[in-house]
Amino acid sequence: MYALTANHMKIITQNRKAFFDYNILSTLEAGLVLKGDEVKSIKAGHISLVGAFAFARGDEIFLINCRISPYEKAFQKNDEAATRSRKLLLHRREINKIIGDISRKGITIIPLKIYLKEGLVKVELGVAKHKKVEGKKEALKERDIKRETSRTLKDIYRNR
Repeated sequence: MYALTANHMKIITQNRKAFFDYNILSTLEAGLVLKGDEVKSIKAGHISLVGAFAFARGDEIFLINCRISPYEKAFQKNDEAATRSRKLLLHRREINKIIGDISRKGITIIPLKIYLKEGLVKVELGVAKHKKVEGKKEALKERDIKRETSRTLKDIYRNR
């Protein structure tokens, strides 16, 4: 369920489709404001980043469309709260940079992964630009070529 990395982070979920749909220009780490039993639900892996993105409202950044399923042992289960917007905790200069990036045409802020770092839930955000259809086709073509080369090399070394 968890993937443990070198610097003692437990990766809970990743947005793999983001790397296919977007060119990631830069990344940054943010905290996440959570309520009640959402942390237990996240630790259990009941979170989805499909279609999630961040936007600026005033001088704050919020995460939208991130689904955290209600914790099964919770006293009150509220399905409407599962997809509520959640505030991201960032430094003022990071917020100003993100607002500046969003104001440029075609730039989107998307969550790349959610992980635990020293007991706290963190989200890695990517400043991204949407790929054109040609870019996606090129990525698929490169991936197929890489797969074929690794297969042939594997067969060559196996048959020695």
